[in-house]
Amino acid sequence: MYPDAQGSAAHGELLAAFRAYEQALAADDVAALGRWFSTAPGTLRAEGAVVLSGHEAIADFRRGRGGAPPRTVERLHLVPLGADAAVLTAETRRADGSHGLQTQVWQRGPEGWRIRAAHVSATPPAATPRGPAAAPDPAVWRVTGSPLAAGTPGGPLAGKRLAVKDLFAVAGQATGAGNPAWLATSPAASRHAAAVGALLRAGADVVGLAQTDELAFGLAGGNAHYGTPANPAAPGRLPGGSSSGPAAAVAAGLADLGLATDTAGSIRVPASYCGLYGWRPTHGAVSTEGLVPLAPAFDTAGLLAADPELLRAGALALLEGAPGPAAGAEAAPITSLAVDERLTALAEPETRASFAAACRALALRTGLPLTRLTVPGAERLDAWFAAFRTVQAAQAWARHGAWIERHEGALAPAVAARFAAGRSVTEEQRAAGEEELAQAGARLRAALGPGSALLLPATSGPAPLVSAPPEEVEAVRAATLRLTHLASLAGLPAVAAPWLRVRGLPAGLCLAGPPGADLPLLGLAARAARPTPPGGGPR
Repeated sequence: MYPDAQGSAAHGELLAAFRAYEQALAADDVAALGRWFSTAPGTLRAEGAVVLSGHEAIADFRRGRGGAPPRTVERLHLVPLGADAAVLTAETRRADGSHGLQTQVWQRGPEGWRIRAAHVSATPPAATPRGPAAAPDPAVWRVTGSPLAAGTPGGPLAGKRLAVKDLFAVAGQATGAGNPAWLATSPAASRHAAAVGALLRAGADVVGLAQTDELAFGLAGGNAHYGTPANPAAPGRLPGGSSSGPAAAVAAGLADLGLATDTAGSIRVPASYCGLYGWRPTHGAVSTEGLVPLAPAFDTAGLLAADPELLRAGALALLEGAPGPAAGAEAAPITSLAVDERLTALAEPETRASFAAACRALALRTGLPLTRLTVPGAERLDAWFAAFRTVQAAQAWARHGAWIERHEGALAPAVAARFAAGRSVTEEQRAAGEEELAQAGARLRAALGPGSALLLPATSGPAPLVSAPPEEVEAVRAATLRLTHLASLAGLPAVAAPWLRVRGLPAGLCLAGPPGADLPLLGLAARAARPTPPGGGPR
């Protein structure tokens, strides 16, 4: 299933057997479950303090237990023990939010693969803070209201609380862009940004303007002026930027949706670090009118949510009226999943292991084939990355350089250095970078045919510690950008899903598709997140 060194034909048969076992478990098919446990003497099943020994004892337990609660296999690890034996460890999530582990030793005999030993454990759902704090945290909110702007009654998003990244115009409010000097020179907006208006018409209520890295030029989530928002999913860790405020608000249950931007990963990174779903749309599919830009060739307006169904509903509101395939109405459904191992290798080893397990589980949950993909020209990844950073910095300076020169010292040193890099880019360097990116984008788009999704780690690893030294944070930023810039340079839609766990910390799996495949990708993420229903099988 997962096309790595473990992807032999025998292991393909093993994964098919595991999938059939999960289907039987979801359907409470006691007879089928009995067939998947070996009849050999000494077959074991352990759960809690109870160990069952022998096929009959396990079968009796199944007959008296009743069906297992619906669950989703989020990651599936495979450890070969030779040609005819292997260990599978499944990380599962139940509908109530609890997590579990299921480790099975499988052995192949004359009847095929059968379970010789199994151990099951579960943990209670983690407590998640909900509801407003005693006072709004200035590291999360620049301004709040109840609401700042009310949505249209009866719309599909009615009653949903919307946190708006402080780059979008909200009528009657100044835009702060994460910087006090910018806020001081910003007049109150006379009308809403286009994306804000679309979500208000769909019924969402704007409950606040949420903080951002300064002028959106960052991926860590810290702000020298307002502080670093707490990461509710990984206490003591960075929330990820530049959409740190909306991500922290949604992860803490202070908002249902976060309207955010993604230029080089600023939705996907905080989604990964905070255990959320995030959507970067096809470039140009959602209007950026009324948005403070960073690099218009790559800027997009997208969403963050804890619920993939809500994420899709919000995307429908933003895509309504988009021309042609950008709205997803004409896009082919996702029918295949692909992995380019050269790109996956950009992540840390532990993240790669969790990613491989999540890919196996995704293929099993959806019934979609998982194949190897070789992106043409990806051997030039270093050149693509350098060109992206050159063009992004040049565009950022072109947009904001005059303001920065008038407000010397207004930016934190690290952010000022990124803009200064753009000031030094020559016209020849920018033109060469744009040509490199045009070729890279064409190759990426050609590699993703209709109905295909490229799977990538959303970030190089889990969130760094808030106390990590600046050089470590910058190294993580550069490593993650090598993954996130690919969708950005090609204008691809991408959905980050919280399907990885690394040392107990959240991390994301990114699904990228061809331009216009926004709704198929969002639909696939929502479908894959649902617990296996009675009867099992693809949904």
